[in-house]
Amino acid sequence: MPNSTDSPETEQPSDPLDTTPLDSAPLDKSPEPAHATTGRSSTPKGRLTKTPKIVANGSRAFTWYLLSLVVLVIDQWSKWLAETKLTFHEPVPVIEPFLNWTLAYNYGAAFSFLADAGGWQKWFFSGLAFAMSLFLLIYLIKAPRNAKLLSTGLALVLGGAIGNLIDRLLHGHVIDFIHVHYADAWHYPIFNIADMGICIGVAMIVIDMLFLEKKREAPR
Repeated sequence: MPNSTDSPETEQPSDPLDTTPLDSAPLDKSPEPAHATTGRSSTPKGRLTKTPKIVANGSRAFTWYLLSLVVLVIDQWSKWLAETKLTFHEPVPVIEPFLNWTLAYNYGAAFSFLADAGGWQKWFFSGLAFAMSLFLLIYLIKAPRNAKLLSTGLALVLGGAIGNLIDRLLHGHVIDFIHVHYADAWHYPIFNIADMGICIGVAMIVIDMLFLEKKREAPR
């Protein structure tokens, strides 16, 4: 008669020192990412984009004020020479047939706009030039320090605007003397150093706005 203590399968005693749960999952030994993440981003920590900090000219704006002063001094000095050395509307050939010195007075704006308006245009354009000069004085302080082209353009416009403003207040008109032409077939309106500063300065400002401003503000 079979013994009741015998069984077809003999149970092995469990190891009392083994504390591993029977239903535990295998450990994940996959390598960790080699870069740090922020939230759900997987961008490496060293490659995170940074918005560039814009630093204003501040007290360094006085450097650009000096450039404006240089334009102003050259403009007023050249107009004084034109008044003392030239005769009104009598051209003096400089480079034939392209350049003359020809003394002329402009009672209006660029290209003699509103020159025959009756006198009120003097105060209108003087007020406009004063407001623009005041704006440029302030804006040069707030302009980005690394925007050299922009600050140069603003300084040139400022010097030219003040130069023509002085003419309107002292004489009631702007003194012009640079006459670019081609023989007698084509004549550009007579202008001065202040006009050159304004035109070149505006061109620099436009170039900065179109090609450099976005680069300064782009994240890095």
